[in-house]
Amino acid sequence: MVEVVAALIWDNNKFMICQRPANKARALLWEFVGGKVEEGESKEQALIRECREELAITIDVSDVFMEVTHTYPDITVHLTLFNATIKEGTPQMLEHNDIKWIAPNDIPSYDFCPADEEILQRIREI
Repeated sequence: MVEVVAALIWDNNKFMICQRPANKARALLWEFVGGKVEEGESKEQALIRECREELAITIDVSDVFMEVTHTYPDITVHLTLFNATIKEGTPQMLEHNDIKWIAPNDIPSYDFCPADEEILQRIREI
């Protein structure tokens, strides 16, 4: 099982989603920014690094919003989604195909990675 972290970043009543690149697994599906936890780093450290690498932003990591385990045909992931805020920088598309800020009622308009479905359901209930 692969440990993966992601950030739930809100701006007023909208949260950030990122579209995966066309050349990666689950191409062009939408997800929360984040990635794999490397050996020797905490989940929080991994999330800060991933946000810097993928969006050129510095974040403050808060509490855990939700944890999900999902099995894809090629990999099983344990995803920890943290509440986070942007401390410094403006998100840039260094890795993703697109970045959007959406309201919870916009969720059905986007095709998300299957691992995120349970999380999105909870966001809609907030």
